[in-house]
Amino acid sequence: MSLQEIEQAIPHRPPFLLVDEIVDRGEDWIICRKTFHGDEYFYAGHYPEFPITPGVLLCEAAMQAGAILLSHREKPAEGGVPVAAGLNNVRFRRMVRPGDTIEMEVRLTNRISKAWFLSAKVSCGGQLAVRMDFICALAQPEMNGNGNERGAAPNGH
Repeated sequence: MSLQEIEQAIPHRPPFLLVDEIVDRGEDWIICRKTFHGDEYFYAGHYPEFPITPGVLLCEAAMQAGAILLSHREKPAEGGVPVAAGLNNVRFRRMVRPGDTIEMEVRLTNRISKAWFLSAKVSCGGQLAVRMDFICALAQPEMNGNGNERGAAPNGH
């Protein structure tokens, strides 16, 4: 899948787009990759003497892969955007450093109403870096007091 196709599937854009390519996918699973080059903004302040990719960004990369999976299963409601609604059982196992490539394997495990339950494994160099379960929901943008759209959380907050 090209970058253009990824950008059509999810609303994320550089510098916060954390999926470089789709390796493979099925109806209920997807495998994506991302290479960290070392010039990303966060390395300047996250352990600058020994740069480490923040774990929350590894989780975000997996959630973006999950959003791409969901975009091919079902078209969102008019104006709906995928948002994280929950994160559980997160385990960090390996550091990811500049120059590393991660592979995100995400599986859809359940759906209840407008919430999708997914599990993810993020690996680096053939070793597990992160394992997690997460929930994704569609939020409807709403207007703030300035006339700009803002995302409403699935529960309206």
